[in-house]
Amino acid sequence: MKLKKGPKIVIIIITVLLLIAAGVALFIMLKPKTTKVKEVKILNTIEKYDYHLKDTKTKRYKSMFRELEDILKAKEVDEELYVQKITEMFIYDFYSLADKSTKTDVGGLDFVHPNAIQNFLVNAEDTYYKYVENNIYGDRTQKLPEVDEILINATTKTTYIYNNTEYEAYKINAGWSYTTEEFSSYQKNAALTFIKDDIKLYLVELK
Repeated sequence: MKLKKGPKIVIIIITVLLLIAAGVALFIMLKPKTTKVKEVKILNTIEKYDYHLKDTKTKRYKSMFRELEDILKAKEVDEELYVQKITEMFIYDFYSLADKSTKTDVGGLDFVHPNAIQNFLVNAEDTYYKYVENNIYGDRTQKLPEVDEILINATTKTTYIYNNTEYEAYKINAGWSYTTEEFSSYQKNAALTFIKDDIKLYLVELK
């Protein structure tokens, strides 16, 4: 007597369908995100000084950039106002982490001397930026600090030897706070040294 094949065929079909469903689910889980990473655009440039304003910067930083532009486009540039403004911009951009997309998205680089940038990046990524989580796709939930008030406590004109060359320089002492008390234990003051190389001021020391 021949056995009926119906039940066996049904079992085979169900098994195949389950395998297909499992394969589709696995594909969806392993498929990389296709969300496009936003392309960074330059909104404004102070040509003579080679400062660039990116569209990723916050509203407050954009306002600071416009103030810097006014200072540098004056008939006679007030160097003390210049160094104080870039001090504010550096502090806000470097110590604010909330708007940074990754640990390598280090702020304040526009104001660091070109010869010091590589070491500056390595130190920043190994210390202050070390635990910044990736936010390339805008899905980060990590809470990060944003600088609030910045106070320039002292501005001193001096000289400074950098790479065996003496430059005119400014030493700045500054303090700042954060927008929430949650980050009150973070660094809140620094001593910065800027040298004058041609017409531009560069940060060469941060303590």
